[in-house]
Amino acid sequence: MPSRLPTLMIPHGGGPCFFMDPPPGSPGMWDAMAAHLRGLDAEIGRRPRAVLVVSAHWEAETASVNASSAPGLLYDYYGFPASTYRLAYPAPGSPEVAARVQDLLEASGLPVAIERERGLDHGVFIPFMLIYPDAAIPVVQLSLIRGLSPRNHLEMGRALAPLRDEDVLIVGSGMTYHNLRDMGSDRASREAEAFDDWLGEVLKATDEASRCQALSDWAEAPGARYAHPREEHLMPLMIAAGAAGKDPGRRLYGERLGGRVAQSGFRFG
Repeated sequence: MPSRLPTLMIPHGGGPCFFMDPPPGSPGMWDAMAAHLRGLDAEIGRRPRAVLVVSAHWEAETASVNASSAPGLLYDYYGFPASTYRLAYPAPGSPEVAARVQDLLEASGLPVAIERERGLDHGVFIPFMLIYPDAAIPVVQLSLIRGLSPRNHLEMGRALAPLRDEDVLIVGSGMTYHNLRDMGSDRASREAEAFDDWLGEVLKATDEASRCQALSDWAEAPGARYAHPREEHLMPLMIAAGAAGKDPGRRLYGERLGGRVAQSGFRFG
């Protein structure tokens, strides 16, 4: 068997940002993030047999897994250039991996729904067009659970951890700062930095129990509720951290996006 795969928390940017002209005032705004995503294939060191992705853009009452063998795309962004609605990412799905996800979650006491019609949303296909541009690796998407309980999502991650030894890469796709109403103020810069610093310290802890407790109480951290007025873009991190077990996290990517707000990407294991 191949060696155990890591888990990842990746930033997916804003809408189809990597495939359109950048903002006039910030011509290089998305360059470092795009370079990070393009470098993940080499960073991991080998290709998995499949990828399980949890995106910030799919919430369901019950944990839901896409079991389609050929998932379409969901262009769930608005007001962007027409060309961005013609982007293609024809990666296959994997009903086999979806069934394994269902088994693992149900064995941990979590009810699971099977989904075959919903397409991969932009939190999946946009970053993976950079990570695996040949679209050759099967992609399975798993939803968040409405209510966005950090404990529930950490538990989901722990239940899914065996996939790491079965050559399936577990990826959380979100953003570590996601206050769309304030991306450019001095306050946003301060709050984002405070939360990013806290997150980096918490995730590198080698004590799994203390790390999970801190993440469960994330809203009490410095800058937390300013960085995430609503936490859907943070919850994918809980899946990656839960599946990490005792493996500490390390920051693979970090910058002040647009020269202002701190954004990060992490690897566990």
